[in-house]
Amino acid sequence: MKTPFLTGFLFLCASTLAAQVQTSTKTISVEVSNSWSKDKIDAPIVLRIQDLQPGFRVRSAIVMNGNKEIPSQLDDLDGDLKVDELAFVMNIPAKSKETLTVTLSSAKTDKTYPARVFAEMLIRDAKKQKHAPTQAVTVPGTTNFYNMLHGHGPMFESELVAYRVYFNQKQTIDPYGKFNKGLEIQESGFYPNDEQLARGFGDDVLLVGNSCGIGALKGWNGTKATHIEPIAFRTESILAYGPIRTIVDVAVKGWEYQGKELNMTNRYILYAGHRDLLVETFFDEPLKDEVFCTGVQNIMGNETLSESDHKGLVGSWGRHWPVNDTVKYAKETIGIATYIPQKYVRKEVKDKDNFLYTLSAPGSKGFRHYTMFTSCKETFGYPTPETWFAHMHEWKEELQHPVLIKIEH
Repeated sequence: MKTPFLTGFLFLCASTLAAQVQTSTKTISVEVSNSWSKDKIDAPIVLRIQDLQPGFRVRSAIVMNGNKEIPSQLDDLDGDLKVDELAFVMNIPAKSKETLTVTLSSAKTDKTYPARVFAEMLIRDAKKQKHAPTQAVTVPGTTNFYNMLHGHGPMFESELVAYRVYFNQKQTIDPYGKFNKGLEIQESGFYPNDEQLARGFGDDVLLVGNSCGIGALKGWNGTKATHIEPIAFRTESILAYGPIRTIVDVAVKGWEYQGKELNMTNRYILYAGHRDLLVETFFDEPLKDEVFCTGVQNIMGNETLSESDHKGLVGSWGRHWPVNDTVKYAKETIGIATYIPQKYVRKEVKDKDNFLYTLSAPGSKGFRHYTMFTSCKETFGYPTPETWFAHMHEWKEELQHPVLIKIEH
């Protein structure tokens, strides 16, 4: 026979357990508008969880446009295992708006969406010819870790293009061009074999050398771009693997630069349906008068075609061997473009390897720029310098007309 005390205790335990497993939800209306005169395809939409004010720990989310679900992902950006942002892409006709319904939940879900992006970083065991996935690697600035990673750094892709960021003082963004749309890096590992090439896989399309490659941020010494050195520590990590976007961080601590000691993070964000990278640069303290640079590679010396609007946009087009093996591999033709918002631009400059802008942000703890490329092998891209440079100008105009987001609680 149960005593009143035991009965009460069991009831309390049951109530506590029920409270622990009870699911909390919140539904928010989000208005997304496109004031631009052109349709937006796969427009990135990012909602900060803090702005949605859920009142509980969010573990899953569903985004609906009417009765149609929009694939989305939740990302933890600071490594505390709590999500910080909800991201998705959507099509929005010109001069129109859509009202979306976002439902946040404290319950986990096993729902998956088709992958439209991919990312990986692999540590090499050269003796056994094996690779092990890793999420982040930190090494002293004096450690040469470049050849310890398969692909020499984190690799990531959308259906249109693929990139890698070198794990060394260059920190260069290097491109992988595709013949056809699709995801390839998980299978090819950035180095397709003969059978994969015969099936139509893409491969490396640019020998970046000492240049900024595809819009890598560099130091500036007054006459030329400089590498990110000397430093105390370098960390490269993957924060988001998809299915909608990949996020890769490259962080340095103790960068001795222009008489200062900087802690800097470059964040590379690639969205589904996009060839362009958003590059966000953060510092742990407000900048003073430090000057940096970025732009596009001078692909083949004076033979490279270049284009600039002298207001933060610069592009190049050229043909060169992508690797030192000029017997097995043919020359590749590639177009590159980089855009820096004009408020950061200081001067248009160049050196023997690059067409550049210098940039700075006094009093700020960061800035952003954008970069992209096309490979002439693409069946879906821009086959001539004229079409590439025209697209480059349209791209800048689109970036200057982002979608507007209004949260309605």
